[in-house]
Amino acid sequence: MTSHEFRFSLKESEPIADLPPLLQALWWDAKGDWQRAHQIAQDVETRDGAWVHAYLHRKEGDASNAGYWYRQASKPHCAGETEVEWCDIVDHLLEIEFHK
Repeated sequence: MTSHEFRFSLKESEPIADLPPLLQALWWDAKGDWQRAHQIAQDVETRDGAWVHAYLHRKEGDASNAGYWYRQASKPHCAGETEVEWCDIVDHLLEIEFHK
């Protein structure tokens, strides 16, 4: 799956079948369902899961909680636009999931 295909899928009412959980979380976040995105992300106990979790708390406005999750992800606390970080995470996850 490409970044373009992932973004194009946002026109649908449900994510693509068999989409990995963290990409599902970011898909739901882009659709405006932060709660569903968070529920998915908090169940993935990896550094990438922590990165998505950090992004979601930063977007929510909970900087201290986001900071904890950025540390778990071994990532610096992002200060740029959330839309840019969302794209960075999506591109990273697509690369590791589909272009191994």
